[in-house]
Amino acid sequence: MRIFLLISIIFSFSWSVYLSNKSCKECHKDIYNEYQRSYHSKGYFNDILHRSIADKISSKKYDCAVCHMPAAQDINALATGLERPNSSDIRQKDAISCFLCHEIAYVKKAHRYNNIILTKQTEGYKPSLYGGLENPDENDKHSSLNNPLYKDNVCKGCHAHKRNQNDLLIFKAMDDKQSSKECIKCHMPYILGGSENMNKKARKEHRSHYFYGIHDDQMRKKSVDLSIDIKKDNHIKVKLTNKMAHPLIIQSARKMYLRVIVKRGNKIIWSNKADKNSYFKYDYLKDKKSVIIPYSATSYRWFNNLEAKKSKNYDYFIEDLKKGDKIIASFYMVLAKKECIDFVGLAKSGLDKPLLAKKVTKIVK
Repeated sequence: MRIFLLISIIFSFSWSVYLSNKSCKECHKDIYNEYQRSYHSKGYFNDILHRSIADKISSKKYDCAVCHMPAAQDINALATGLERPNSSDIRQKDAISCFLCHEIAYVKKAHRYNNIILTKQTEGYKPSLYGGLENPDENDKHSSLNNPLYKDNVCKGCHAHKRNQNDLLIFKAMDDKQSSKECIKCHMPYILGGSENMNKKARKEHRSHYFYGIHDDQMRKKSVDLSIDIKKDNHIKVKLTNKMAHPLIIQSARKMYLRVIVKRGNKIIWSNKADKNSYFKYDYLKDKKSVIIPYSATSYRWFNNLEAKKSKNYDYFIEDLKKGDKIIASFYMVLAKKECIDFVGLAKSGLDKPLLAKKVTKIVK
């Protein structure tokens, strides 16, 4: 299956003229600047966490290239260890490149991970790029095509599911029947401005290529809802709702948690810190021993997650609850859990710093 994907990508590019990310900037400056701030622009050479994990998996092979360096001509050599990432190769440095995403013709469903099938170009002709515009502009670098299949499936190549070498599911962001339109709606919202520098057709908005996600504070706020209900019998009810179209946790390095505290004046008199159900993360095992990186895992030990659009209710009893006490519920997201950071030697990177998503407060009356 993996070989088929690699051959598909390499074969597709063999007939195409490659357009680098920087070449796109000539006509799409705003979109290029958005993309440069996004995590699609991050890869082996400019994302220290990704590089550290990839090197921990193998110092010889780089089979993460299939999704993280998909425009490379030598993906098969990288995945098998015949070659190592080369910083002088623009196709490799471009990470998840503009050209790669806009060349996706369709995505073929597969068991371990889906296969990306790129459009083929006749030698000597300018490449054709897919997009979402109903009436796309043409230019001297490429032709532009509107492809409904592209909009429905473009995200499914890398963001659907992933099973490791032991057939264990280690990543799932989309259901089989889910359309990429849901992803695009949230992660690529319309923002002001045309998609081209000249904007000959006077377009007033375009899809953002910043790819809003966990790194953006406004996106985090929109991702969950929290509510607090105070009962007369010294019980407090906290409701956490996942507003996203995918589970809370979709990447094994990440952690999220609900923190509920009761303050009397400036003093914390109670917290739910010991409640395991308020933590969301994956813990993986290989031969009954804990492993940090799930590449070689054979099972998981503890799984706590919240599926798309689902809610979880928490009931806490505070014996000494009094009038005037302040109840604060906060939900935090962590880019990389501490054990992962320590394992790859990035203890001072700050990647394990909690990022606030939502906070609500209620006073006991």
